[in-house]
Order: sequence, then C-alpha cells, then structure tokens
Amino acid sequence: MKVKETLVFSPVSLVLALACFGCASNKPGSEGDFASSKRQAPARPDVEAILKQASITTPAPFEGEGWRLVFDGKTLTGWQETAFSGRGDVECRSNLLVLSMGDPFTGVNYTNEIPKMNYEIALDAMRAAGSDFFCGVTVPVGESWCSLIVGGWGGSLLGISSIDTLDASENETTKFVNFEDGRWYRIRLRITERRIQAWLDGEKMVDVDTTGRRISLRPGEIEMSKPFGIAAWQTTALLREIRIRPVAVRSQR
Repeated sequence: MKVKETLVFSPVSLVLALACFGCASNKPGSEGDFASSKRQAPARPDVEAILKQASITTPAPFEGEGWRLVFDGKTLTGWQETAFSGRGDVECRSNLLVLSMGDPFTGVNYTNEIPKMNYEIALDAMRAAGSDFFCGVTVPVGESWCSLIVGGWGGSLLGISSIDTLDASENETTKFVNFEDGRWYRIRLRITERRIQAWLDGEKMVDVDTTGRRISLRPGEIEMSKPFGIAAWQTTALLREIRIRPVAVRSQR
C-alpha cells in the first residue's frame, strides 16, 4: 500500500515561512514595485523655454479687414485679472499675456465695451503646461453669454458651453482635437443673430443655428468671465494678438 507523504512544519518554521512570504510580496523592491519604479513619470514642460520660443514666432496674418487690436502686448490696459479663487499670476511678458496655472481658474476680463451681437473675436493661444483648456473665451450672445472651450475635458475637447443647458462635451458642437503643448493656435469666434461659428487655424469647427435655442454659461466661476473674458483651467496659457471686429449679418460663410 502506498503511503502518502505528509509535510510537517514546526511552529518556528511556519512563522519564518509566512514572514518570508510577506517580505517577498509586500516590501519595497519586490517585482511589482520594482517594475513600477522603472516607469518614468512624464517630463514636465519647460515653461520658460516654451515662452521664449513662443515670443519669437511670427503671428499669421488675420483673415479679412476691420480687426481692432485690444491687447497691446505690453500692459494690461483695457484688461483686469478675473477674481477667481485660487487663480494664478497674470502678467505681460515678451509681448504675450501669460495666464499661470490656477486651482482651477486663471483669467482676464476686458474692461471696455464690446458688441452684444454681430461681431468676431480672434486670438492666438498656446498651452505651455497643464492638461486642460488653455482658452475659454466667454462672450455676449445678445442678452446672454456663452463660452468657446478649447482643449477642455482632459485636454482635447473643443465646443460651446452651453446650448440648451448642455455643456461643450454634451452638445452638437463637441469636437476632439490633438492639441499640442508649445504650439500656437489661431482661434476665431463669430456671434451673429442666428449662428455661433468658430474656427481653429482656419478650419471651421463650430457652426450651430441658434434659432429657438437657449444659450447660456455653465454655472460656476466661469460666470465671472462675463461679459468678455478669457480663462484657462489648471493650465498655463499664453495669449497674443487679441482682436475684435464687427460682422455684417449677411456674412454667414
């Protein structure tokens, strides 16, 4: 008859075995921890280097006539910091407007009058650091307001907030773009009596008929950007060439 072999552990050996198992699986330097320690965190962007390069890049010409420059590149004349809680620094450097990363918002408000209807706003914007929207442009739409969000919801979304109370991530204006850090983007937003339109580097991204639609802002601190403001969310943004012009109603292309 075959006798089964039985392993017998003394109390001391059992304790040592359990201790060794715990050391192998839990202590720093185990296989899982070692593998994770070899994974490098993403390199942080060199904001100063990005700012220096951004300042020597020549802006593209603006399409059409009648544009009025509303940021002189040297001072905040005509602008003021938006009183967001947790805001970062706002400064003019190298002919650029720098919105340093806030928690969550940093922004500026235009202090002069702008039209409520039939106008365009255009500017160049760049994300220097961070992972969310680097340009949230809030503007009047008649007696209401809306925001064009560029680079939101994790860094890639473009759209209008809000249409029929639906945010930029929820309505028909939602687009996803692979926005790159350290790159200038030309942003243009047009408000007319029946349409909201927006372009990115000359490509039309938003074209929505607003007839019978409810246009509003997303509730929250972004409402402090009224009537015309530009904000960034947990992101360092660079802005330049902020311009505005009137638009004839017939211009709907």
